[in-house]
Amino acid sequence: MTFAEWSGMAPAAAAAEVHRRVRTRLEPAQQRAVLAWLRPEAELAAALAAADPGRPLGRVPYFAKDLFDTAGAPTAAGSTFLPRERPSGTRDGALAAACARAGAVLAGKTQLHEFAYGITGENPHHGDCHRPGFPGRTTGGSSSGSAAAVAAGIVPLALGTDTGGSVRVPAAFCGLFGLRLSPGEPWIADAVPLAPTCDTAGWFTAGAQDLAAVIEALLPAERAAERTLRGRSWAPAGLDPAVAAAFAGAAGQLAEPAEATLQAELAAGFAPALATYHTVVAAEAWAWHRGWFAHRAAEYDPNVRQRLENAARITPEQLAAARAATEGVRSVWREYFRTHDFLVLPAAPTPAPTKAECTPELRNRIITLTAPASLGGQPVLSLPVALPGGLTTGLQVIIPEVRSPVLRWALRTFRPDRAG
Repeated sequence: MTFAEWSGMAPAAAAAEVHRRVRTRLEPAQQRAVLAWLRPEAELAAALAAADPGRPLGRVPYFAKDLFDTAGAPTAAGSTFLPRERPSGTRDGALAAACARAGAVLAGKTQLHEFAYGITGENPHHGDCHRPGFPGRTTGGSSSGSAAAVAAGIVPLALGTDTGGSVRVPAAFCGLFGLRLSPGEPWIADAVPLAPTCDTAGWFTAGAQDLAAVIEALLPAERAAERTLRGRSWAPAGLDPAVAAAFAGAAGQLAEPAEATLQAELAAGFAPALATYHTVVAAEAWAWHRGWFAHRAAEYDPNVRQRLENAARITPEQLAAARAATEGVRSVWREYFRTHDFLVLPAAPTPAPTKAECTPELRNRIITLTAPASLGGQPVLSLPVALPGGLTTGLQVIIPEVRSPVLRWALRTFRPDRAG
């Protein structure tokens, strides 16, 4: 169902439909894995009835990733203990408040990779999120529950965050449209952080028109395009063959492949991005967790705990070198955007993996693709691309700033049914 179909329903019927879809489209284990909190049906119906149907997102039900504060539900960030360390649940954060002003209605909160520190969507406390329609394959993370909820059709909109790909990768694995915004904005500033240098807010929809509607409702008016928009595509090495073939066909709707010299320049400029990303994120994550880590360590996901223990050993010299390398990546982007309006990259090297395939090696293959935009602080539009057998991958359409006319142009131009 589209935004228009949801907002056209009677409030009581829409609330009942959200709850019915949770029961019928998610088995009990997946309900726990996907949902951190579901608004009671009567309360949701009342909130929908109170929303102004004339607002841009009037009476559209949505879920929020459980990093965003919302009135009525504490924020646990995929953990078992955060509400005891960081009281929450008394008021809406900045992004939930903006959604309310636009007329959207919070229907629940979604689970995630613990503390957003992972790209595979695994969570030992609440369960791993499965890609709807493909049990045993992950949604990707960390915005795993949000992606699963939209892909399952439970709600038409869900909020996520993206530090190293946590909107882009779940959108690719689940066949969704998504948008990653920019670091430092008010909408991410009051959310539970992972690494503020790279943290951004974002969201998912199932269709291009609905994503365009959120952009119109929540983002400032864009500059008008006064010329033909110029972009290039680039498929770095390391993609699965089916993904590489699908990427070539899909990216060709938006841009020609980059010339060999440009590809070489980008490859050289982005070569430090993977190691740099890991160091910057680890250091910033440790700075936030260190105050309670000693007495809470046993309560963390073991993989997240290991990452934080490793982070505690980063030296000031290592962090300073990573900061300098970050500036090097940003200089590559500045030079590229002097003559181009966008760059199209693959969002993931594989389709949605099985749990056995969620290895550190796969994590690095993914982040190699996503880290350049993360370190650059670039907004990214995610577009879905079909693969044989019903699985999906995605495009990253990377832009210099969120007011770029590329956003609306790409949503009008791209046709998923012609991709691949």
